[in-house]
Amino acid sequence: MVITPDLHNLPYKEIKGVKYFELVAEEVERELLPGLFIKAWGYNGSTPGPTIQVCPGDYVNFRVYNKLSEPTSVHWHGLDVPVVMDGVPDVQPSPKIEPGRYFDYRFKIVNPPGTHMYHTHHISHTQQMMGLMGGLIILDPYDLKTDRDYFIMLQEFKVEGLPMGVVKPGKYEIDPHSHDFNFFTMNGRAFPFTTPLEVKCGENIKIRLGNAMENGHPIHIHGHQFMVSAADGNTIEPRNRMIKNTIHVASGETWDIEFFTNNPGIWPFHCHIPHHMTNNMTKPTGGMFTTIVYKDVQMK
Repeated sequence: MVITPDLHNLPYKEIKGVKYFELVAEEVERELLPGLFIKAWGYNGSTPGPTIQVCPGDYVNFRVYNKLSEPTSVHWHGLDVPVVMDGVPDVQPSPKIEPGRYFDYRFKIVNPPGTHMYHTHHISHTQQMMGLMGGLIILDPYDLKTDRDYFIMLQEFKVEGLPMGVVKPGKYEIDPHSHDFNFFTMNGRAFPFTTPLEVKCGENIKIRLGNAMENGHPIHIHGHQFMVSAADGNTIEPRNRMIKNTIHVASGETWDIEFFTNNPGIWPFHCHIPHHMTNNMTKPTGGMFTTIVYKDVQMK
């Protein structure tokens, strides 16, 4: 099971051999920092939306309800699906979902295990930047070597109504068309409100990273080196894997990284762009930043 800190997994019912999921596209209020909410769009009450977990060979039905005031769609980013299910209504026979209506996306999971995403693909420059996105993980039922498996989705927002250098509780509009972002998040929260990634000594850790927004983010780990094991949901052959401590996650990309916990401590894990490690350019550290925390040792 993949852990998505600060987000839920999307539940399902099995009906006649089909996994049946429900997604609701709607206006949401997401708490980036304690008491500081943005008025965004999301799925099932959150942005990012809940994480979907399926297995290779599953038959799935995603019923998507539209509670927004304009048509929308869902695209299954990285998945090989029939064209009518791909969710790009401007150029495909895949339909728009009108306000107050729903559409059933039905297909078989034919991709191998890997990290993917889902997001709107209608009026994307508005709807995606308002927050309509989430993670979709195809699980590997035969993976016995991973002790902890985390997923992190990267986002950025232009929060209006706060002068630079000011952070205070309230409910704020966001501007989906501005490129002057002032809040940067992991799974919809900004540091120090992000939940740490807990580990123990001697574990094999996998972290999956996804980015469906605009900026690229060089994600850096302290105190460890990691192996890059998958790109865009495709496993990299062991002989071709790279050892790194920073990986650039561009828009539209997912990466899986793996490392062994052999250096106890509290270790930063963050975007390396200085601006992205702030909350509206305030001090101290904030933004797209979390920590990897060893729980079973006493640190000196």
